Amino acid sequence: MMEATAGALLRHWPEDLVGAVCLVGAVVLMVRRANAKQLEKRLTSRAQNQREHSFREAERAVLKYKQSHPTKDSTRILRLSLCELMEQLQDGSLSAEEVLYAYMEKTLELQRKLNCCTGIILDSFEQCKTISSCKKGLLYGVPISLKENLCLKNQDSSCGLVKHLEQPAGEDAVLVKVLKKNGAIPFVRTNVPQGLLSYKCSNPIYGETLNPHNVGKTCGGSSGGEAALIGGGASVMGVGSDLGGSLRVPASFCGICSLKPTAGRLSSKGLKSIQGTAGPLAKDVESLAVFMKAVLCDDLFSLDPTVPPLPFNEEVYRSRNPLTIGYYDHLEQTATSPSMIRAVREVKALLERAGHTLVPYRPVRYYEATELMTRGVFADGGATFLQKLNGSTIDPIIKIQVLACRLPMWLKKLLAFILKPQVQCLAKVFAVADLWKLQASLEDCVSDTITEWKRLNIDVVLCPSLGPAFSFVIKGLSAGMIPHASIYNGLNFSAGVVPVSTVTAQDESDLRHLDKGDLFYPFKEAAAGGLGLPVAVQCVALPWQDELCLRFMKEVEELVQRAAHH
Repeated sequence: MMEATAGALLRHWPEDLVGAVCLVGAVVLMVRRANAKQLEKRLTSRAQNQREHSFREAERAVLKYKQSHPTKDSTRILRLSLCELMEQLQDGSLSAEEVLYAYMEKTLELQRKLNCCTGIILDSFEQCKTISSCKKGLLYGVPISLKENLCLKNQDSSCGLVKHLEQPAGEDAVLVKVLKKNGAIPFVRTNVPQGLLSYKCSNPIYGETLNPHNVGKTCGGSSGGEAALIGGGASVMGVGSDLGGSLRVPASFCGICSLKPTAGRLSSKGLKSIQGTAGPLAKDVESLAVFMKAVLCDDLFSLDPTVPPLPFNEEVYRSRNPLTIGYYDHLEQTATSPSMIRAVREVKALLERAGHTLVPYRPVRYYEATELMTRGVFADGGATFLQKLNGSTIDPIIKIQVLACRLPMWLKKLLAFILKPQVQCLAKVFAVADLWKLQASLEDCVSDTITEWKRLNIDVVLCPSLGPAFSFVIKGLSAGMIPHASIYNGLNFSAGVVPVSTVTAQDESDLRHLDKGDLFYPFKEAAAGGLGLPVAVQCVALPWQDELCLRFMKEVEELVQRAAHH
């Protein structure tokens, strides 16, 4: 009897052991997940508390300053252009202190409305006192806002990711160092979308940023906090970055100017981003030129020897010789709003009346260039993107991208035929040989585009900028929005945006006749309700011709302003 019982136990022992191991494994997994959630909650809470602490300290400082300077008029300061501000700071009619406190007060006010900031840079108060004794640098006393992914000594650059919290930078980004050497005062850091890959601006740490012209619309991304802050009048100039439109799209949505320089023209050391290039955002084109003039200096070239020592070419920027301008008002297979088309046509007419030659132009292999650029970002099948998100709650605005990265390979390949380039870029993990082929294909796109420019003898191109600002129905990046901006990232051309108009009632009416869009990008629903919102055009120049791009942008801006006054 005992032998039979022992035999039965031995027969069931492997099954019982497997069950026990599975149970233990499940418990361990649950505990780990619970611990990870608790850690995420603690880190997020501490980051939010630090942000609120910086706001409270800044509010106390502003209140104390106002009590001791009751006659100071901050509204007058906020109305000044950057050049006017610089002139009055240099001649002493304004002090660095009163300018900083004027913009600080406005920033705190706008933050409560738009949630555009990730924290006040409290060191700015001390820096302001230090530089006041010696008025050095082109940007002496100018308050500058910084996108959160630019490293700042002793502060986190989270990019909306819990993984990057409580990992303070050991030093400032090179661009921040150069700005400080020029006398600028970085005073606030601005919000970004989680992972920096979205045309909205939201993350689980700091929340969602709203549009300064309509809080029912997004400010754009990924430099969305910057664009909202400047568009709302709380910063005269800021620094962002652009991977696939991340400077130009939010600038367009918020009614300000921005420049995506040629990649490599400015230092990217200390810029937390998958790829992309840093660039300025400001109220007007002249401010962008001042920024480029200030940072393209010996300090930049010595701090980052990988940057070509090319100072700002003032002669090219100031030239007003007639240009031959290629133009297009839409892209095939790409949703384009009526306001975007109208804006290009109106600016074309102004340029022609001003004596420039306008030539119809169609971008060469633009869809291929966009797809290749996107595939390059996700060359590992999205593994790096997912690894960065590990330990973070996924923000709703990027759930589509995350889902695409997590799909099994066979399903990615199937979807690649249906949803290009949304999933095409994730269809496989690239081998080294594939990456070389991708680079060669991109170079072919660049070569073919330059050949077409030469054939048409064009100097620059006028084209649409994505807009107007979208409602919060966008579920991710898709073929319906990417090409307008990211084609010039793939080609590495210089590109900038200039606000030229606002959405009209006729634009809203015409919008109803467009296609609905696709699964991820309900275009009509996103663009509807934009009456009165800013509309911009995009200006493009060849690689390394950033000054020519700015010169073209400046001419567009001046012609539009002149027309508005008549």
